[in-house]
Order: sequence, then structure tokens, then C-alpha cells
Amino acid sequence: MSAHSTYDMLRHLADSWGLLMMTAIFVGLSAWPFRPGAKVLNRDAATSIFKDESDV
Repeated sequence: MSAHSTYDMLRHLADSWGLLMMTAIFVGLSAWPFRPGAKVLNRDAATSIFKDESDV
């Protein structure tokens, strides 16, 4: 297999499956904070800057 055909194969892989994989990862990470079990964690993260050191 020549270097040119290896490059073409890797380029085709990156153009097709790489784009699909990056899109799936983006959608998954964008939807992660909106899952049902994350409501309490999101509220704690949003209000954490208002807590004092004495608040536990």
C-alpha cells in the first residue's frame, strides 16, 4: 500500500466517520446537563458562588 493510498483512506475515514463521531459527541455533551438526574447538581453548581466558608 503506497503512502498516497493510505492518506486517501485516512482522509476518507476522517471526512465521514470522524464527522459523524464528533457530531454524536457534541450532541451527547450538549444534552448531558438536561438529563433528569442532574437538576440538583446543576442547582448546587449555580448557587455555589453564593456560599460562605461557614456554609456546609
